Amino acid sequence: MVVGDASLDIDTLVIGAGPGGYVAAIRAAQLGQSVLVVDKEYVGGVCLNVGCIPSKALISAAHQYETVKHASSIGIDAGEVKVDFGKVQAFKESVVKKLTGGVSSLLKANKVQFFQGEVMFINENEARVFNEQEAPRYKFKNCIIATGSRPIELKAFPFGGRILSSTGALALQEVPKSLVVIGGGYIGIELGQMFSKFGTQVTVIEGTNSILPGFDTDMSSLVAKKLKAQGVNVVTGAQAKSAEQTDKDVTVTYTVGDKEEKVTADYLLVTVGRRPNTDGELGLDLINIKMTDRGLIEIDDQCRTSVPHIYAIGDIVPGPALAHKASYEGKVAAEAIAGLPSKIDYKVIPLVCFSDPECASVGYTESEAKEKGYNVKVGKFPFSANGRALSLQSTDGFVKIVSDADTGLVLGAQVAGAEASNLIAELGLAIEMGATVEDIALTIHAHPTLGEITMEAAEVALGHPIHTFVK
Repeated sequence: MVVGDASLDIDTLVIGAGPGGYVAAIRAAQLGQSVLVVDKEYVGGVCLNVGCIPSKALISAAHQYETVKHASSIGIDAGEVKVDFGKVQAFKESVVKKLTGGVSSLLKANKVQFFQGEVMFINENEARVFNEQEAPRYKFKNCIIATGSRPIELKAFPFGGRILSSTGALALQEVPKSLVVIGGGYIGIELGQMFSKFGTQVTVIEGTNSILPGFDTDMSSLVAKKLKAQGVNVVTGAQAKSAEQTDKDVTVTYTVGDKEEKVTADYLLVTVGRRPNTDGELGLDLINIKMTDRGLIEIDDQCRTSVPHIYAIGDIVPGPALAHKASYEGKVAAEAIAGLPSKIDYKVIPLVCFSDPECASVGYTESEAKEKGYNVKVGKFPFSANGRALSLQSTDGFVKIVSDADTGLVLGAQVAGAEASNLIAELGLAIEMGATVEDIALTIHAHPTLGEITMEAAEVALGHPIHTFVK
């Protein structure tokens, strides 16, 4: 159907169907709004299609491969273990297909209209959505912009051929023999370590003095130690300068101090951050939305932009570019449109890196709490003293609880080790509820579980641990 100048009416227009947009659309529909969600590519956005979900599927496969390879250490002889990477990729795609199909069903069940195409604002109350077949015009009462982000492309390392973005790396149909990664943040470490487990010789080039900037130094040091043990060459304090590629390989030139170095590999993966999708033909300039000099949209505590009935969420607003942050903001925006008093509060948004070992952090780190003026008391307990961790052969790691020594309130926590991504949820809830370390210590945790490490760390903070001693 082609609609000319006649406008169709909608309560809420959602631009982007990623983890922020589709969640916002569903919540808005639940609150009685007629909703249209538009995405130029696919339901689920980057996260479900070429980001969080496919990367974790490949990381899980790599972990299982490594586990089977070393099963002889616990008396299980699996024989020669081989990787059929084509089947690994098929497994990844099956996971993606199931989840994106599920989201499509949820949108349909909540009577949310979906349009695959692009959006261009006409004015503050109207927009044209279009693809090659049709271009209807919609008049909306409210709008939620959730257009996400894309990998930053460096001029010296343009994507194409053997220079890959994270999207390209996830689509490789064979395990490369060698790989150079520019950027030692969570994306570079996750993907670099994943390929390393499959047998790739990996070199990571990081500009700062340590990998995983933004994470507690105890955590990044632990991951760096594991990478070294796995044969990954991590070069910190290095600046990548140029790349020359052939049809067979790519050579990267970088400097460390005054010394120039070169490394050649099958592929180069560039992971130096993401850029908000606020440029292009969306037409934000036509509606005078205030933005930062980094291209991020300014919002208030209800995700409202400078145009009162237009909201923005996810990677295009200030804060960490995290799928769960986008989903959280999507619900807040939809509820604000409905007149509810919902507001954003980022105090307990967890940061997670699916490295080996996993790293997760919520609330303040020890140094951040001290900078805020708290009298800090830390409780830290190692995985190596936990029975379940020993039985899993996953003894690298710790749980660290940061608390206020005067009140016992939990201010933050860091978990490094197996299942850190799951263990962090309890500690986030503790901060959200205003719990103390005593509350955690008094909570009976099942034995033998990794969750006990959290209880033990709380007891360390209180000064009376059972399974370790306080120096």
